[in-house]
Amino acid sequence: MLNLKPEVVAQLERVLGSVEMLLPKAAKPVDWSSCPAANWRRHSFSGYLEPVKVTDTTTLDELLGVEQQKEVMISNTRQFLAGLPANNALLWGSRGTGKSSLVKALLNRFAPEGLRVIQVEKEDLIYLSEIFTAVENQPYRFILLCDDLTFEVGELSYKMLKSALDGSVYSAPENVLIYVTSNRRHLLPEYETDNLGGKYVKGELQQSEAMEEKVSLSDRFGLWIAFHVFSQERYIDAVRLCVEREARARGVELPWSRALEEEAIRWSHDKSKRCGRTAFQFTKNWVGRTLLQRAGA
Repeated sequence: MLNLKPEVVAQLERVLGSVEMLLPKAAKPVDWSSCPAANWRRHSFSGYLEPVKVTDTTTLDELLGVEQQKEVMISNTRQFLAGLPANNALLWGSRGTGKSSLVKALLNRFAPEGLRVIQVEKEDLIYLSEIFTAVENQPYRFILLCDDLTFEVGELSYKMLKSALDGSVYSAPENVLIYVTSNRRHLLPEYETDNLGGKYVKGELQQSEAMEEKVSLSDRFGLWIAFHVFSQERYIDAVRLCVEREARARGVELPWSRALEEEAIRWSHDKSKRCGRTAFQFTKNWVGRTLLQRAGA
């Protein structure tokens, strides 16, 4: 055996410790039979799928003001589950209008039929090929969800997603669809100067190269699903539903009143937004405050 000096041994231990930190984390395979969703977690030069222990309980019936969007996405997801042609989807529009909630509600509805969801952060889209390899032989159908996605021009993850949607060597396997939510229709910031360079060809205006590039990614999604702010009537319907849901969950009576409606409207004015998220946030505030006052009484 080698008779190494203590300082050499200590140095080797430091080197081995550093190398160990770079190695992929030992993680158990996800048990998809009992786990409907997972997150991709980056670790050193790779990553692993981490089961999601608690998932959102939103149901399709609880989503108001997005009936047409639900119809399109339900149909597309059913086609996918049946092994029929289906499209990757871009859900875009105003913040808080139910884009992410719709995807989660689809999982809750179709998980018993074999649907699973993998959520991936923008920075981890460079690992798409590894994620695809991890699930391509599984007997389930996977939605790869990238939530609240926006890019800056030239980002590597932008190019990887573009390649995956384009059917290149990074394309998704047959049992994976890509659903993306974003506040931006084209996923990239748009500027006035983007339209400079457009020209007429045979009397028809052709987009500039800058706009062509910005549209090229979103154009690869077969479905564009738009989400818009609620009307006041639809917003009040959403608040009413949220209050009723809280009342049932807590086994209490929370009667609707004109005062409650007016307070909900004032809350939306303060937030400068009428949407499902605003309705949910108001409900948490109002129900919590009301029940605390009752307890104090």
